[in-house]
Amino acid sequence: MAPERELIRGLHNLRPRHRGCVATIGSFDGVHLGHQAIIAQLNQRARESGLPSVAVIFEPQPHEYFSGERAPARLMRFKEKVLALFDAGVHRVLCLQFNEKLRNLSGEAFIQRILVDGLGIRHLVVGDDFRFGCDRSGDYKLLREAGVEAGFAVEDTATVEVAGARVSSTRIREALEDGDFALAKALLGKPYRITGRVARGRALGRQLDAPTANVRLHRYRSPLVGVYTVKVRRTDGRPLAEDRRELAGVANVGFRPTVEGEDAQPLLEVHLFDFDRDLYGREIAVEFCHKLRDEEKFASLEILKAKIAQDIRDAREWFANHP
Repeated sequence: MAPERELIRGLHNLRPRHRGCVATIGSFDGVHLGHQAIIAQLNQRARESGLPSVAVIFEPQPHEYFSGERAPARLMRFKEKVLALFDAGVHRVLCLQFNEKLRNLSGEAFIQRILVDGLGIRHLVVGDDFRFGCDRSGDYKLLREAGVEAGFAVEDTATVEVAGARVSSTRIREALEDGDFALAKALLGKPYRITGRVARGRALGRQLDAPTANVRLHRYRSPLVGVYTVKVRRTDGRPLAEDRRELAGVANVGFRPTVEGEDAQPLLEVHLFDFDRDLYGREIAVEFCHKLRDEEKFASLEILKAKIAQDIRDAREWFANHP
């Protein structure tokens, strides 16, 4: 029987029962088609060996640790990533805090402490360009050599291509920035969505005749900034309204420059058409369909109110032409 899904936070929470597994390591931002191919390979080896599969990830992501707010925008927040890895079939997720101590581990020490002493791995699945350890000194060759000594096998993964180019998180970010949601969907294997819990805001949307469900993005930067047509559903599968599980709407993603200061955090605001129920505390999934315009700063709330009304009309027209 396969073990239940389990999130393990830190090496200190590993127990003897966690030793003996098939593992992979990476950032897995987006859990796109390339990641899904790695996980499928991982799970196949896990089934063959009768062992659990483990994905090792890092928080913050290494490029966020080194670059902070200059790091590439996250496609997924932490919770979304963990759930996506579980949905792809991973049994356990080991999340390691990426800090100065971990950053300074040599490649050899990383293998010994985490893979051998911590997880007791029997099989490792990684890309042949995978780098790790202090100054990225560890590589596939070092893993193969260590595996011979410690008694675990190392296997590389094939590159996944779409439209003649490698699938990558960077390519998905570029597609989203260009408003090419068809390409993003092709690379992800599913439409691009942001999920999160609806939080209370300042109720400014009601003053602007466009009440919104507000979702905090919990990341330095958003991969999307602007106004979009969206489709929204609850993540628990229950209807949003009566028998309708999905509703159309218009969303703003960004920093609300007309009403916020320079230190504002990115926020997702969704106005649902023909909907007036309270969603506070509910977790929703917002699927992005089409970009209407960039985010702008307006001279007054009256001008902003008029623009929002136009956005709603434009979004309704787009949905009418794309049923």
